[in-house]
Amino acid sequence: MRTLPDYINKDIEILAVGINPSPISVQKGYPFAAPRNRFWDALNASRLVTATYTPSVASMRKLLSVERIGFTDLVKRPTAGISDLRARDYRIGSTQLAAKIERYAPRIVWFQGKTAYMKFLRYGLGRSDRVVCWAEQAPLYARVDAFVTPNPSSANAVYSLEDLCTWINRLAVFARRCVPMTD
Repeated sequence: MRTLPDYINKDIEILAVGINPSPISVQKGYPFAAPRNRFWDALNASRLVTATYTPSVASMRKLLSVERIGFTDLVKRPTAGISDLRARDYRIGSTQLAAKIERYAPRIVWFQGKTAYMKFLRYGLGRSDRVVCWAEQAPLYARVDAFVTPNPSSANAVYSLEDLCTWINRLAVFARRCVPMTD
């Protein structure tokens, strides 16, 4: 199966986790490659990064080396939508994600959407949170925090670009351990 490569190394502070790659992302070789996906606009408008990044493999490498943000997916099987995913996909993916978290030891695991977070809790940790709010969650492991922001997919249009940026800014504050933001 051809899939999207991970962008991870031992120096990451934040591990961003999408639910699964789109066929477009697999083809282009980087996450959030669909033209209508709002990830890149929200990221660039946020305080999480120190530079502007264009959607590309080169930007993924810079996010990894400069910003110390890694990227992976809960499920590595590409699909046009999450309705094509099955419990087996989540079980396999959760086991693989848990191993990546253990190996690379990010300080924060940043879930792109509640679905990715809740499926990892259920299939990876055997936990179930009935109500999940955006923002900081209970730690996944000792010294590994979790943070959930809305999924930037255009299919999740209930959240505006401004909303996405607001939640990424809250992640930035959380990552800096509550260093106040300035407007």
